[in-house]
Amino acid sequence: MQQPSFHALLYGGDYNPDQWTEDVWLADMRLMKLAHVTMVSINIFSWALLEPQPGIYHFAQLDRIMNMLAQHDIAADLATATASPPTWMSRLYPTMLPVTRDGTRMTHGSRQHYCPNGRDYRRKATALVQRLAQRYAGHPALSMWHINNEYGCHVSQCYCDTCAVAFRVWLQQRYQTLDTLNYAWWTNFWSQRYYDWQDILPPRLSPAQNNPGQVLDYWRFMSDSLLACYRLEADILRSVTPHVPLTTNLMVAFKPVDGFSWASHMDIISFDMYPANTTPAWETALSHDLMRSLKGGRPHLVMEQSPSQVNWMAQNPQKRPGHMRLQSMQALAHGADGVMFFQWRQSKAGAEMFHSAVVAHDSSEHGRIFRQVAQLGGELHHLSPHILGSRINAQAAILMDWHNWWAVEYLPGPSDRLRYWEQIKAHYHALHSLQVAVDIIQPASDLSQYRLIIAPLLYMLRPQVANNLQHFVAQGGTLLVTFFSGIVDQNNHVVLGGYPAELRTLLGIHVEEFDPFTPEMSNELAIQEEPLQGTYPCTLWGELIHLEGAQALGVFTSDYYANQPALTMHSFGQGRAYYLATQPSDELLVRLARLLCQQANVAPVLQSPEGVEVTKRVRADGRAVYFLLNHTEQAQQVTLPMGCFTSLLDEKRVEGSVEIAAVGVIVLLSETAEGGFEQYL
Repeated sequence: MQQPSFHALLYGGDYNPDQWTEDVWLADMRLMKLAHVTMVSINIFSWALLEPQPGIYHFAQLDRIMNMLAQHDIAADLATATASPPTWMSRLYPTMLPVTRDGTRMTHGSRQHYCPNGRDYRRKATALVQRLAQRYAGHPALSMWHINNEYGCHVSQCYCDTCAVAFRVWLQQRYQTLDTLNYAWWTNFWSQRYYDWQDILPPRLSPAQNNPGQVLDYWRFMSDSLLACYRLEADILRSVTPHVPLTTNLMVAFKPVDGFSWASHMDIISFDMYPANTTPAWETALSHDLMRSLKGGRPHLVMEQSPSQVNWMAQNPQKRPGHMRLQSMQALAHGADGVMFFQWRQSKAGAEMFHSAVVAHDSSEHGRIFRQVAQLGGELHHLSPHILGSRINAQAAILMDWHNWWAVEYLPGPSDRLRYWEQIKAHYHALHSLQVAVDIIQPASDLSQYRLIIAPLLYMLRPQVANNLQHFVAQGGTLLVTFFSGIVDQNNHVVLGGYPAELRTLLGIHVEEFDPFTPEMSNELAIQEEPLQGTYPCTLWGELIHLEGAQALGVFTSDYYANQPALTMHSFGQGRAYYLATQPSDELLVRLARLLCQQANVAPVLQSPEGVEVTKRVRADGRAVYFLLNHTEQAQQVTLPMGCFTSLLDEKRVEGSVEIAAVGVIVLLSETAEGGFEQYL
């Protein structure tokens, strides 16, 4: 793996000079320097221009673009252009086109019109990448490879005959024998037993619901298939240009693509961030914390964000003044080492012509959006030497498992209201409101650096996860597990002997029944003792619990399990394991999170008024960089820790407290060291 080493924060955007005449290019270079651009992504959708006919390649225009960028000292994030094949490929190789679950074969006319297992697509894509790598291997503008684009965005699953063949090969590698597969899929149910590999198909449309094991494995297979496309290109690029880091732009918590399995193959995690104007700040923060966590806390990159409005919502309002800057600074605050835009120059025509860009249709440098981008570019240029490469040290983590996500939302199941990412969001929101730094990690991760772990809706326990959690608690950790956890194994088989199966001893409870609520149903959770004393509404789920060593901190107030445990705590080894059997109000989630943090000795970064977000990055020299982000429309006052700080955006020396302007940002560098990030690498 190539460890990225950049000399400045990355700043720029998706640049498409091949859509413009060359006289516009030089105007763009001037504007980019004015906006302090350090890198642009190019060639993302240029395959049709690079290979206008089969095997006939035209690189002259891309040569000129690359040379122009090098002459103006702008780095190129050079894309492999494989996200949108030329139209002639559909005519010559029709089986490369993807097929929907109901058997409809898609066609070209937009983008991503390829089956990820298509042999002709892979053959032509790798041939193009080989030529690109060899041609630009030593080019001075080349700073990073951008493989494909937004994998799975439009075709997350294909059901064609080519995929059927590839699926069988994948299954043979996973299970080796049909007997093992038949057991994993429990095919004696509904007479689904397989006696020949050729009879296995993708989970296409059928009279009733498909086999749950088959569906789960198809999620796994398609994520692996998309990753295989990435790896085919990555292998070529690493062979020809081993010194150049690789990335592809992920899409945050995107269910079809297991970000953790992809992360080990990416040198830098990059992703596209498009919150709506109504998206709360904490939710955007979660996106960054997940991306940062995929590679163990290494700085990530926002590959795309909109300078203002997008074009794909029902209505697309402009971002209000200051909000683009605030969101960009929030990215840095949560560990990013760069922010990029889609796109640099607003398209004259096409599907995204009304998506905002740094340079608008009037090409003016005096418009509001360009001036804001230029201002931010200047600030990032100034911040760069102070924060580049610094890390966030989180002592609390939330567990996330894509396999669990795929399994728990299979329908029909106990409830169509179970949404795994929504559960993660609910508990993250509580911690974020307390100004606690949070990582998002896999259940089998090394938990030793954390003091508090929250495991929402951990329906599937893959091998060693229960042991990992037991060891964490036994060594003094604090753990919260929520409802409908510990139900199935990695094959989606219910673990017999009583819920929550392997977690039963750790949690000290036996869940006799679970009771999914309809939207009309509700209950209340009553807690008699401080600091959580009160009665709180609860929705979505209830359970009938028996204590087996745990103590009940709270009980349900009504229905047939009235006065039975709803919130429990079990002392285990040197730590504590909590269990929450329902979806309580946000008020209780925050109060519970505060209690758990206090017990686990997890401190907030700073105390701040509501609507002011505070994070801390730590540099290699041990000095802390605090980001204070005011997400409100009024000025806010924040009390600082003891000591003196330098306000990096205006070079003022401050101590005691600071006032943050409405929708404003303050970045503070501590004068003394607090311990470098080497201590938790």
